[in-house]
Amino acid sequence: MQAVLWVFLGGGLGSLARFGVARSLQIWSPHFPYATLIANVLSCILLGYLMGQTLRGQISQQGQWLLMTGFCGGFSTFSTFSGESFNLLQSGHYAYALLNMGGSLILGLICIYLGLRLSG
Repeated sequence: MQAVLWVFLGGGLGSLARFGVARSLQIWSPHFPYATLIANVLSCILLGYLMGQTLRGQISQQGQWLLMTGFCGGFSTFSTFSGESFNLLQSGHYAYALLNMGGSLILGLICIYLGLRLSG
């Protein structure tokens, strides 16, 4: 039950942070989902960093539930990424769709690596 509460709290905070990013970037290009890309990139950097800290024994199990599963899970969003990519394809913005899909995957992997490197 304790794990559920930590994940719930972290997920709520991550979702609020995601909402803040989306609201602050809503004036950018109407054709490219910058907010989702930025939230996912930041979440990957944070998750990589937390993974590194966990491997070094610096984060408790509760911290992992709160930050890794909860916050990063609530802050990043695969379903929104998928829906936005689908909408780009449906609206004929094929280059933007491919840029979003390929760029998100490549940037995500790079950011996990960077986060691991930042952890020490």
